[in-house]
Amino acid sequence: MSIASKTRLTAGTARLITLSSTMPWAFAMLFLLCLPFVFQTSSALTIMNQMAITIVFALSYNMLLGQGGMLSFGHAVYMGLGGFFAMHVMNMVEDGLWLPLPLLPIVGGLFGLLFAFIIGSFSTRRAGTVFAMISLGVGELIAACSVILVVFFGGEEGISGDRTMGPPVFGYEFLSQQEVYYLTVFWLLLATLLMYLFSRTPIGRIANAVRDNEERAEFLGYSQRNVRWISFCASGFFAGVAGSLFAINFEILTEENLNLATSGSILLVTFIGGVGFFVGPIIGAIVFTFLQTVLGLHTELWALYLGILFVGCVMFFPSGFAGLIAMHRRPLALGKLNLLFKPYLKVALPAITSVLSLAAILEILFHKRHGYGGDHEMVLYGISFDSTGYHALVMAAAIAAVSLFLVFRLLPEIRAAWDNANHAEAQA
Repeated sequence: MSIASKTRLTAGTARLITLSSTMPWAFAMLFLLCLPFVFQTSSALTIMNQMAITIVFALSYNMLLGQGGMLSFGHAVYMGLGGFFAMHVMNMVEDGLWLPLPLLPIVGGLFGLLFAFIIGSFSTRRAGTVFAMISLGVGELIAACSVILVVFFGGEEGISGDRTMGPPVFGYEFLSQQEVYYLTVFWLLLATLLMYLFSRTPIGRIANAVRDNEERAEFLGYSQRNVRWISFCASGFFAGVAGSLFAINFEILTEENLNLATSGSILLVTFIGGVGFFVGPIIGAIVFTFLQTVLGLHTELWALYLGILFVGCVMFFPSGFAGLIAMHRRPLALGKLNLLFKPYLKVALPAITSVLSLAAILEILFHKRHGYGGDHEMVLYGISFDSTGYHALVMAAAIAAVSLFLVFRLLPEIRAAWDNANHAEAQA
């Protein structure tokens, strides 16, 4: 092959790699820009904003847990502190400080970076259980300070602001929820891209090495403590960006934004989506926000369902939804993914029926125990019935038993199809 042919081949390969790497980002941008034309209500835009904020927050946490192997129980501290500082700056803008609203997430990010730099200077000296316990102690300490330092944290009522008091940006004053949505999407795409690029840098790669074998990384000449510290600071910056976006969207912050419950929630989000996968926290944030907002409007047991989902993820697919999707790369590469379609379709109906019937049992029992004011009339899946009797409960239990029986009957077929789809045929 001539040198010119090799050069053309290399250039063509580079263009193909560039196109394949930019297409997902372009598709995500186009998809997010078109969403407000499909979901035009204010409540839908608010849910999508909350979903975007949770994605940024979860991706920043994955920089610690997924890439650096640092289990933190106090990551909400950096989101909360960044949000509180952003809210104070927002109030300063109302008093005359010139700062366009789109730049406010930089302020929250810098404050999150500052506190991550200070706290990380001693917490990242050790990993594992020691780091987890330090993060838990720091989280409880900041949560206690939020009650004591009323001037800064606002006490039980929190602190509020008005995002519309800043100078207009290209004629936009961010009065409508749609304008806030596009601002949130801009920072979502920018923060996600920066975190992705960070994971591709040498320090991001070394963080993976420190996560897997810190002693070997030390032997190669890299300081495991410095690597963890840099990752910790970067994670704190993007958590502060998420806190600023929360302040912009909801215009109020309280102690709940930095307590242990919020830190635990983001841990659930990351595990459900898939620790170690870059898209894992994105999937987890979408699932969590959907359960918290959409499902929370229809049932008071959404947190119970979230807990069951988390336990199921840890027990049966610890790599989360992203890992579950990644398992199908080999059948796709072998060209045998079509072998799984029929078994999956056969088990889909009884599986969905079993989930809905088990949820119906929980809802009926909850309504029987907590029926308000003697109201025993219950509407479930569009069917109205009296919850005092046992007919609906028995019917739901019977449907659940039959559907679960069918699921277990179909499991051997799925295992056989899975083995066949992952088996590479020997070449003659």
